Amino acid sequence: MHIDKEIDTSGLNCPLPILKAKKALNDMSSGQVLKVIATDPGAARDFEAFARQTGNELVLQEKTENSFVFGLKRR
Repeated sequence: MHIDKEIDTSGLNCPLPILKAKKALNDMSSGQVLKVIATDPGAARDFEAFARQTGNELVLQEKTENSFVFGLKRR
């Protein structure tokens, strides 16, 4: 998968990872993919809800040893 932009929100708690992702997506073009790295355990639920509410597509969601990784495709 091609990643157009990546942000690391490690150490930040809700709602900061979502707010930073929203800001980054606003600067991107339709179809581009944003990769977000987060450590907040609630991030999975938050990003699923964010994708539903905004119409952006959650194209990647995985848990690594010490973080969560999300891919959001800009609508």
